[in-house]
Amino acid sequence: MALFRITDKLKIIKKKPFILEKEIQSLTEDNLQCVLHLEFVKSEFAINNFRIDTLSFDNESKSFVIIEYKRDKNFSVIDQGYAYLSLMLNNKADFILEYNENKNETLKRNDVDWSQSKVMFISQGFTTYQREAINFKDLPIELWEVSRFDNDTISYEQIKKSSAQESIKTISKSDNAIKKIAKEIKVYTEQKHLEKTNEEIRDLYFKFKLAIMNLGEIEVKPKKLYLAFVSSSNVVDIVIQKKAFKIWLNMQKGELDDPKNIMRDVSSTGHWGNGDYELMINSDENLEYILSLVKQSLKRNSK
Repeated sequence: MALFRITDKLKIIKKKPFILEKEIQSLTEDNLQCVLHLEFVKSEFAINNFRIDTLSFDNESKSFVIIEYKRDKNFSVIDQGYAYLSLMLNNKADFILEYNENKNETLKRNDVDWSQSKVMFISQGFTTYQREAINFKDLPIELWEVSRFDNDTISYEQIKKSSAQESIKTISKSDNAIKKIAKEIKVYTEQKHLEKTNEEIRDLYFKFKLAIMNLGEIEVKPKKLYLAFVSSSNVVDIVIQKKAFKIWLNMQKGELDDPKNIMRDVSSTGHWGNGDYELMINSDENLEYILSLVKQSLKRNSK
């Protein structure tokens, strides 16, 4: 879709392609937290004859994320992605050591959730074949397209899977490397979370989901323990239970205006989601009021 600048008349904004792969890498690494919500660890991390473009860490999922940048389109995202994941799982101590040396922190093996490891490929474009190759529900590989425009604007857009239902295991029966990785690394989906509950709660969840998504630019990102509704950062986190679902608003104690006092203060108790406010939902009785509270969290977390 064409982009236009408003002047006296609309003026088209043209793409300004990157000449070097390194340009994309430097731009992404310098803005990693802002763009992908990841912590930068190391550039050009060399291990066992491999060189990882960017090693990063996801503090929410407590997992490593490998990022590779591509200008050419003649590569297999499946083969390369699983090669990097295999490298990571077979050299866990080296990845932890690299983190500790670069971050001056003490990260232990048990502090890392290796099951949520993943690989991101960032490129100016992917082929139709590469786009189709990621259409598996349990593939720990993401494709991101980056575009630069002549008005000094940059966009990063994740290529979404198109109704992925098949498992990567269906095509990997003879591939021991993929089978081994699939046993350790899990990709969590909305569907998987909803399998925990009954049809009534599923319908109620989708009703709330639609209402929340209509509030603004919000994306659902399934995590291991919950479903994250994300703008610039998490707005609402939801855990599906058998006869209800629980939500957390990502606001600190004292920030929420809740005149009906329906949210529970969990600032001093352990809980899964982000934020200090929790609510159990099993009906749509207070839907409009709850949405007014979600709007407050959206305003705070979309800056």
